[in-house]
Amino acid sequence: MKKPVCLVIGAGAGIGGNVGKRFARGGYHAVLCRRSDQEGLDALVESIRSEGGSATGFLLNAVEEGSIEDRVAATEAEVGPIEVVAFNLGAQIGNRSLADTSYKVFELGWQMATFALFRTASAVCPHMLERGKGTFLVTSATAAVRGNAGQHSHAAAMGGRRMLCQTLNAELAPQGIHIVHILVDGAVDAPDTLGKMLGPEEFQKLRETRGQEDGLLVPEHMAETYFHIAQQHRSSWTHELDLRSFTDLAWWNH
Repeated sequence: MKKPVCLVIGAGAGIGGNVGKRFARGGYHAVLCRRSDQEGLDALVESIRSEGGSATGFLLNAVEEGSIEDRVAATEAEVGPIEVVAFNLGAQIGNRSLADTSYKVFELGWQMATFALFRTASAVCPHMLERGKGTFLVTSATAAVRGNAGQHSHAAAMGGRRMLCQTLNAELAPQGIHIVHILVDGAVDAPDTLGKMLGPEEFQKLRETRGQEDGLLVPEHMAETYFHIAQQHRSSWTHELDLRSFTDLAWWNH
């Protein structure tokens, strides 16, 4: 009998990879997809297997036409039924003034944050609807609820991601599909996202000053929340929640 599948789109060394690990420990087969770093992907898959879990990994450029659709079809046909999608694709392109945000760059944020989620839902949901169940866990960001200077592309794209989650929920929740918008409101201890944005030296400094005191969001613990939500009984589903370290002010207090 095939295991249920947790499909992770954006399975880096931070949230996505740890979510994949947690679902593998919970009896799922983790299908891990990331854009680059075959070596890191192989290491992630091996770490799951070494703990007795089940996983496979694939490089996937989510912006490329047909990439998501083909991976969903292959997973359903060759691996097992996709019961959970963890959509963890980032869309942060850094701080850019209006003058420095080209049309191409602005659209790229939308391609990654909003259109890729729409494509994933369009490919997976028919299978979930056929089975009468399924869960979409969508990682989001503070930019979904607050636009800051220099964040034109990111805020517009993440705001669109949040609204898309609401429309998907309105249509699909009554049919048994659980749609969850997870707003990450703080800095995450993730070397391949925040680490790349800050650079190795600054990231290490941040870890030393804040990470040791739980001042950064810890992906391993965040993954526990993702797993818990996916197990909720449908009489008490969560649609939206936010996560932050205890040391951070909530977005509405800034």
